Amino acid sequence: MNFSAHDHAFMARALRLARRGLNTTTPNPRVGCVLVRDARVIAEGWHQRAGGPHAEAAALKAIVMRSGIHSDGAGATATGATAYVTLEPCSHFGRTPPCADALIAAGVVRVVAAMRDPNPLVAGQGMARLAEAGIAVETGLLEAEANELNIGFVSRMTRGRPWLRLKVAASLDGKTALNNGVSQWITGPAARRDAHAWRARSCAVLTGIGTVKDDNPRLTVREVPTTRQPLRVVIDSRLETPPDAAILEGGNVLIAAATEDAARAAALRARGAEIVVLPNPDGKVELAELLKELGRRGINEVLAEAGTRLNGSLLREGCVDELLIYQAPLLIGDAARGMFGLGELTDLAGARRLDIFERRSVGADFRIRARLV
Repeated sequence: MNFSAHDHAFMARALRLARRGLNTTTPNPRVGCVLVRDARVIAEGWHQRAGGPHAEAAALKAIVMRSGIHSDGAGATATGATAYVTLEPCSHFGRTPPCADALIAAGVVRVVAAMRDPNPLVAGQGMARLAEAGIAVETGLLEAEANELNIGFVSRMTRGRPWLRLKVAASLDGKTALNNGVSQWITGPAARRDAHAWRARSCAVLTGIGTVKDDNPRLTVREVPTTRQPLRVVIDSRLETPPDAAILEGGNVLIAAATEDAARAAALRARGAEIVVLPNPDGKVELAELLKELGRRGINEVLAEAGTRLNGSLLREGCVDELLIYQAPLLIGDAARGMFGLGELTDLAGARRLDIFERRSVGADFRIRARLV
C-alpha cells in the first residue's frame, strides 16, 4: 500500500503521542490517535490508563472541548477527517465503548492504523466494522514501530505470556559481582537511572531468592518519576524470603515457590505477599508456567534483575526475549561472578547467537540491547 509523506508524518505523530502512555496504560496497549482534515491536525489524543478513554475517544473529546460543544456533537466537527491510530480501533465493549463505533458516529471518512490488534476480541473486526460503514481503511503504516511500542501486549495476546527483558549490569570482562556477592555499584548513576526507567515501563520486575539474600533490594522505581510501581516477583523455591526483606515493603509482591510450607507462607502473607506454587519435576519453580501465570494476570512486560544462576535458568528454559546489558569500563577478574550460569561448552556450535540492535553510551557506561537469534 502506498502511503504519502503526510501519512508518514501524521502516524509518526500518533506514535509519539502513544509513547506518553509508556508507563501507565498496563495492561492495555499504548495507543495514539491524530485526527486530520485538509492536511491539518484538528485534534489528537492518547490512551493514558486502563479504564480511561481510548486514544480515539480522547481525540474526539478534544474536538468537542475545543469547539465548546458539551453534548454529543463531535460528529459534525470530525466530518471528513482522517484518523491515524497506532493500533486498530477496538470493536467490542470492555471498560469503554467501541472506538470503531465512535469514529463512525463522528463522520470520519478514512482510518489509517499502524497495525491490526492482536487481541482476539478485535483481530481485524474493528477495521471490518469501519469498512462496512463505508470508511476507507488502511493498515501497515509504520507497523514495525507500532509493534515495538507494544511488544509486551503483542506477546501476551499471541503467546499467552509477557515479553521478558533480562537486565544485567556488568564489567567489561563480563562480571556482575565479586565472588563474595558484592555488586554495588558496578555501573554509574546515569546507567542506574536509565535502568529505573525500564522498571517504570515494566508491568513486573522479577528476581530470585539469591539476589534477595545478597542485596536485599526493594526493586521499586525511584530514580525517575512514576505514578505506579510494578509488581515485584520473587522466584523462591523453598520460601526462604526473610519476612523482614525490603522487597516486601508496601506489598504488591508475588512469590513463586515450588513447595508448600504453611508456616513460612503464613509469615510472608502477613507481610502482604501473594504466593503461587508452581513446581517442576526437579523441585524448582517451573519458569515457563510462571510466565503464563503472569500473562493471565495482564502482565505485558517483565524486567528480570537477577543473579548468575537464575539468569542462566531463564536463558536455558527459553524465557528470555531480550537482553538489556549495561557494561562499565571496569575489569574485575576471573574469580568474580559472571553474567549467566550456562555451563561449559565444548563446541562453539552450541553458543547462543544474538542480534545486537542497539548500542549507546549512558554516562560513563554502555547500554547494549540484544535479542536471541
